[in-house]
Amino acid sequence: MKAIVQRVTAASVMVGEEQISSIGRGLCVLFGISVVDTQKDVDYMVRKILNLRLFEDENGRAWSSSVMDRELEVLCVSQFTLQCILKGNKPDFHSAMPAELAQPFYNNILEQLREAYKPELIKDGQFGAKMQVHIQNDGPVTIHLESPAGPTDPKLLSKQEKQQQRKEKTRSKGPSESSREKAALRSKAAPSASSGAEGDVSSERDS
Repeated sequence: MKAIVQRVTAASVMVGEEQISSIGRGLCVLFGISVVDTQKDVDYMVRKILNLRLFEDENGRAWSSSVMDRELEVLCVSQFTLQCILKGNKPDFHSAMPAELAQPFYNNILEQLREAYKPELIKDGQFGAKMQVHIQNDGPVTIHLESPAGPTDPKLLSKQEKQQQRKEKTRSKGPSESSREKAALRSKAAPSASSGAEGDVSSERDS
């Protein structure tokens, strides 16, 4: 999962001529949900968003308080285009979770945020609608988040396992002939190396 977190002085969402939601000072978060996201990704994002220290404390010290510390609002917006992969100049969104799956997944994110914080301070737009998102970025401060959970796609896991097996086989074979030859050449060159040549030898070892 990807998210763009912006510290704002105000933010709102319009659908057509209607204002769906708005907040004052706080965070505006754009979520891009991928086809491989799981509950682990949700847990990570909820924890990070609520605990990022993007605000000053009561003494004015910067980067010291989270949105929870200051009891500020959070506006969430589903943003599938964050999962864009460019094919030349054309955007491709196949890595984004399909809408019929993404909507309950996104609703789960909102529920988790509300359970971990104050429900009335978590606002959101309108899933699947064409929205106009008005953001007054404060700073500007913009943070890119990406959840670190590993892939759950069986094909990706199988590929990783094969790569690991190849690495293990390479280690078990020991040094190659070319490696042994290079080592022998270095050992021959070392005794006769002058102070000037030694610089060359050491640089070769470092390379």
